[in-house]
This record gives sequence, structure tokens and C-alpha cells, in this order.
Amino acid sequence: MAEDGTGYDVARIEVLDGREAIRKRPGMFVGSIGERGLHQLVFDAVGRAVDQFLAGRCGSVDVTLMVDGGVRVADDGLRDPFGIDEDTGAPGLEALLTGFPADHWPNGRRSVTISHFNVGLFVVNALSSRLTAEVRCEGGYRVREYACGAEVGPTTAVVKSTAGNGTTIAFWPDTGIFETTQCSFAGLAARFRQLAFLNRGLRISLTDERPAGGTRAVSFRYPDGVRDFVAALDAETGTPFGRDVIGFEREDPRMAGTMEVALAWGGSDEERTLGFANSGATVEGGTHLDGFRDGVTAAVAAYVRGQGLPAADADLCAHRIGTGLRAVVSVKLDRPEFLGSTRGLLGNADVRMCVGEAVREHLGAWFEERPEQATEIVDRIVRGTHEL
Repeated sequence: MAEDGTGYDVARIEVLDGREAIRKRPGMFVGSIGERGLHQLVFDAVGRAVDQFLAGRCGSVDVTLMVDGGVRVADDGLRDPFGIDEDTGAPGLEALLTGFPADHWPNGRRSVTISHFNVGLFVVNALSSRLTAEVRCEGGYRVREYACGAEVGPTTAVVKSTAGNGTTIAFWPDTGIFETTQCSFAGLAARFRQLAFLNRGLRISLTDERPAGGTRAVSFRYPDGVRDFVAALDAETGTPFGRDVIGFEREDPRMAGTMEVALAWGGSDEERTLGFANSGATVEGGTHLDGFRDGVTAAVAAYVRGQGLPAADADLCAHRIGTGLRAVVSVKLDRPEFLGSTRGLLGNADVRMCVGEAVREHLGAWFEERPEQATEIVDRIVRGTHEL
């Protein structure tokens, strides 16, 4: 009840819908009107392209930061129609750019989680003063243009193009909404490098046309996926271990998904274990990391017992298992369950058991095949030192 006694009733409620709501309250959709929110737009545009890669429809994604503040995201996908996909029934570009499809939230192992929000192309379109979508296929291409989320004019169709197949989304973040339209080259490059590690075989590049001194560019592709990731983690410490990275990939129907795990000991005593679910960082942990630690502990303890070492040594292993450990645990699930809106903590109960079992079996087999290295690793854990 207001002081003047007029009160607050349904007549005073302002209802916002669609792109109007997004433009009125951008922070609800991208978290910030500063650089962080700006990067969310880039990540959501890139996410669509990476989804195409995961579906086996493209092999590379090229991101360009243009001189005029625009961002261009291009892929080499074979087919990405404006309308409904006749083969899969999935919504085409038109639906993604002009509304929230019923299944737009990350759902399935072929839906990558790049940002905390993952609200898709509709938000990118609504928060851009201008956006163009171009689809190239079978010798021709179609172009559609939007302003602040609304379509501008009819679709332009051109035939006999030699540009090859693929889709290009170019957008210019609205300067009336964002405090800055200058993306951080280093910030984007770091996330794209991570994506390339987590999606083996994906080539993703970032080109910056803005520097006065000339264009700068980086390109990432890692054929060994998370194994390359672990090797890079250890190299960053300045004390590389120079030994094999232990790694494996497995699909388990009990958790409705796949796991990709890589680990190694060496270099320094510091532990660095990273977890990801559907390519998104789980900074708060979760069942996949719990299962990983269960599996490593079980494998090391079993080796200690098998060597006839004292039971006390097995107990020490459980506490010192992370000494010098570098590891990446990546799961891709059909139905990921996150505890919290930021998707930082994975909650799928079956994942812990499945990952733990797989790690115990694979690491145990690796110990048996390489007894000399296994002895060195276990001895290091028991003594709590990095001197191998």
C-alpha cells in the first residue's frame, strides 16, 4: 500500500515479452552490460556453431572481431536452414533468432554449455543494433538482416555462389545498452582454447582486425583432446613431468553419457584437477569429480595392497592422492543436472559411480602394465613429495 493510499494492483503491473523484455532488462539474460555481458553474446553465438560440430555437421568455427565493433562467427556446416530442419525437426535459424524454442535450454550431450546463461541467438539478436545471418549451401546463399531483434526487409536469396557451405552470424552489440563494445581478445581466446581441448578435433580460430598495427590471430585444434589439456596444465607450472599422460574415453548408458578423463603426476606438488560438464566448467565440483577421486584412490590403494605395503600406507594414499596430480574430467550427458542456476555444480547421482568405476579399472590396468612407473607414483604419494 502506497503512502497516498492508492495501493498497487494488477493494473500497475508492466508486462514485458520477447525482445522488449530482453532489451529492458539485459542483465537478466547476459548478467552484465559490461565486458562480461558482451562476451556472453559472443559465447552464445559460438555455442550454436560448436553444437553443429558436435552433431557432426561442421569441422571449424572462425570468430572475427571487426574494426567497427562487430563480431562475426562463421562455420563450415553442410546444412543449417532458416526454417525447420526437414531431417531432424529441429528449429532453424529463424526460430533461434526470433524467439526461445521450447527446447532452447542446454539439453543433451550435443548441446555445449559455453557460458553461465546459454540463452541463445534470440538474446544475441535482441541486444544487437544490427545482426545478419547468412546460410551458404549447394551453390547459393540466403541472407536475413535484423535490427534490435526485429527483421528488416525480406530474405535475400543469391544463387551460384562460390563461397562454399556454412553459416555466418555477424552482429553489432547495441551501444545504447552496453557500456563497452570492445571484446577482450585474450579473454575470448582463453575460452576458445578450452573449448578446443574439450571437443577433440574441433578447430576454432579468433581473429582481431582492430589493432592499428595489423591483424592478430590464434587458432586452436587438439587431436588428443583432454590429454593435450593435461599436458598443457603441467607445462604452465614451468616444471613439466615429461612422462605419459594417462587417459581414456568411455560411454556408459547408466549415466546416459560419455566421459573423457586424463591425468598425470609430476612436475610439482600442486594439485590441479578441472571438471567440465557438456564443455562447461563446473567450478564448484560435482559428482564427476567425486567419482574421479573415488576411482583414483581405489586404484592406488589396491596397488599398495598388491605390493604388500603396510595398510597405513594405503590410508596415507587417500589423503595424499592429489600430490602433484594434474587431471581433467569431462562428461557429456543427455540430461545434465546442475545444483544452482550458474551450472557450476554437477548433481547427477549415477555419474559418481560410473566415473569412479571407470577410473579405478583404467588406472589399475595402467599400473599393472607399467609397474616401474606405478611404484614411483605410489611411493611419491605415500611420502608426500614430488621427488621421483
